[in-house]
Amino acid sequence: MARSITTPLSKEQLRELRAGDPVLITGTIYTGRDLAHQRLAEAIREDRPLPFDINGAIMYYVGPSPAKPGQCIGSAGPTTSYRMDPYTPLLIEHGLAGTIGKGNRSRPVIEAMVKHGAVYFAACGGCAALISRSIKAARTIAYPELGPEAVQELIVENFPCIVINDTLGNDLYEQGIKTYRKE
Repeated sequence: MARSITTPLSKEQLRELRAGDPVLITGTIYTGRDLAHQRLAEAIREDRPLPFDINGAIMYYVGPSPAKPGQCIGSAGPTTSYRMDPYTPLLIEHGLAGTIGKGNRSRPVIEAMVKHGAVYFAACGGCAALISRSIKAARTIAYPELGPEAVQELIVENFPCIVINDTLGNDLYEQGIKTYRKE
């Protein structure tokens, strides 16, 4: 059974999540890809304000397609997470509670999650149209010149994903390999 969580995430909520837990996220999440992450990291390094409150926030690695008439967003499937790994530890250190994407995370990102109590969720690649149904509102809040890679604020209801890396350092991908490895 999926666990329902609401943003912003508290440290207590984060500590309760375990690799392999299916979750349904409700609340506000933020989008961003490579260039947006680079700009967010630069803002932190230069002690400039971020375009949203990062404390307890979740960032979704997505570059959504344009919305069709009557919709708030187009297809919104996850992109590969490792491209954001050079910037993610700094964002986690400054309060980012979770990220959503697909694929493995680097050792520095996993170490930052353990040290600062953050988690990594995977959204199912190939389900972009289904995922977009859980997005109830979308608006660009920073870097509009980046087009679909701009930072957007999404209001989501029962956004489906699964915990891949938890605050204890557990990794669902590694657990799966161990479970199904033939010896």
